[in-house]
Amino acid sequence: MTVDDTSSLSLDRIEPLAVLSPEVRADIARLCSWKRFGPHEQIIDRQSDTRDLLFLVRGSVRVVIYSVSGRELTLDDLKEGAFLGELSAIDGHPRSASVMSLSETVIASLSAEHFRRLLAQHSDFAMMVMKRLASMVRASTDRIIDLSTLGANNRVHAELLRQARLAGERDDGSAILKPIPVHGDMASRVSTTRETVARVLNDLARQGLVRRERDALVIVDLARLEEMVEEVRGE
Repeated sequence: MTVDDTSSLSLDRIEPLAVLSPEVRADIARLCSWKRFGPHEQIIDRQSDTRDLLFLVRGSVRVVIYSVSGRELTLDDLKEGAFLGELSAIDGHPRSASVMSLSETVIASLSAEHFRRLLAQHSDFAMMVMKRLASMVRASTDRIIDLSTLGANNRVHAELLRQARLAGERDDGSAILKPIPVHGDMASRVSTTRETVARVLNDLARQGLVRRERDALVIVDLARLEEMVEEVRGE
């Protein structure tokens, strides 16, 4: 749904645009088309011919691909302040993944032509985009290695560790994942089943490494979980 009144919306919280002046950000906002999506609506369809760069102004989205059999594989979850769609905006090829809204979401779309002009005119912004692309390559490399070398149980351990690191280690060496990770979401990320995720989490609970609370999953000993993952990876 098109957003008719954008007076209360801005691009000030879009991370890569922080290097630009408020005046330039306001100019970019005027060049954008703005749309609102409800939860679980499709924003980008893989292989579509759209080329716009998308700014995630409000809400959260999930980047996914589907196998020939229809199995969903989650690539990333993005929150307010992120941007996406830069690959097609740069190289002109079809979209490489689908994007679905996870919550009420507002997207600002900038044409590929204006995006490339920004890259040419603002080197700091271009560097931010290059860093984003570099991080995508690194994350993809790590994921390929895990999928190629780790068993399903170990991939669940690695995903749990990734989420724990994002949450941050507390003074007592624990980490809190809140809300509790959804088994289906974890399974989609590591190419396994909900049943496998449930079994692994139950095993970790019996070992005293995780503890489920009313609205959170506590990683009791983050260092031990790291050791388990590193032992299998051979690090």
